[in-house]
Amino acid sequence: LSPQQGWLSDGRHALQFLPGRYDRWSQTLELIVGELLSDQPVPLLKRRQQISRDQAIKLWAEKRREGWQPCPPQW
Repeated sequence: LSPQQGWLSDGRHALQFLPGRYDRWSQTLELIVGELLSDQPVPLLKRRQQISRDQAIKLWAEKRREGWQPCPPQW
């Protein structure tokens, strides 16, 4: 299955999983990390990187175990 866009938040930070390249030999997602600031209407984008589909699945599961919750788009 083709990866879908997903969002996670712990209340202070947000992660966006954005589908990147997806073909038979290369499956990547773009991971964008933002910090939610109480005095700002939009989160501060901190980091952007390409990760493999397997890394994304592992990171999603790890963050969910830590208490991060799916959330609506933050930016």
